[in-house]
Amino acid sequence: MSIFHAILLAIIEGLTEFLPVSSTGHMIIGSSLMGIASDPFTKMFTVAIQLGAILSVLVLYWRRFFPKGKTLKELLPFYLKLLVAFIPAGVLGLLLNDYIDALLERVDVVGYMLVIGGVFFLFVDNIFRESENAPDREITFPTAWKIGFFQIISLVPGVSRSAATIIGGLAQKLNKKSAAEFSFFLAVPTMFAATGYKILKFYTAGGVFGSHEITLLAVGNIVAFIVAILAIKSFVTFLTRHGFKLFGYYRIAVGTLILILYYLGVGLTIV
Repeated sequence: MSIFHAILLAIIEGLTEFLPVSSTGHMIIGSSLMGIASDPFTKMFTVAIQLGAILSVLVLYWRRFFPKGKTLKELLPFYLKLLVAFIPAGVLGLLLNDYIDALLERVDVVGYMLVIGGVFFLFVDNIFRESENAPDREITFPTAWKIGFFQIISLVPGVSRSAATIIGGLAQKLNKKSAAEFSFFLAVPTMFAATGYKILKFYTAGGVFGSHEITLLAVGNIVAFIVAILAIKSFVTFLTRHGFKLFGYYRIAVGTLILILYYLGVGLTIV
């Protein structure tokens, strides 16, 4: 992998991680077209640069994570709600790790999930119409727990973690803004755990972190951080004004492209 490859993949990560379009599907296309998808370092890199995306959430919402003047006791409920929401997918992901890894080898699954999710997005605004004008409200523990179960669906590649958790929030009567923001918050423990696991797995398998690899990771995380900040700020505004339909058409187009390339025998490799 070159610096150029690292920058391009980081841009893809930053743009797609928090949008309901499946960053996995985009990483498949990007890394395959670059011819680096099968490299073990690439597979680790595409997960490790999520750290930059995580940092963007902490920077944009630092007043929620580290509000001035609040004690740890006052902050504890917020962090515990994130933990409660993380547990379902975290536990199931650990228990079914081998099965999920096998599923991650199925490029066609990614394509089908993108298309199915895209079709659903064409109707989701009408399905949750009653939540459209709901006021912003504090997430309760039961609500966090239920959203956490929606995150389980995102263990299937191509579903999109943000899509699953935002829909989970809407199903709990949250408005689009509140659902999207909680999805961002939940990404912090979820992506941190996934990144740590992937780096450890790469290292224990004999992967090397030389100066070149460290430089690539540093560049990738910086770029992903900057792009993710722009993507998050734009997404919340767009979602509240225009809804999911455009994302639905986009998912259908990307999923269809993946399936066409897959069935034509073009070498797409899951990352």
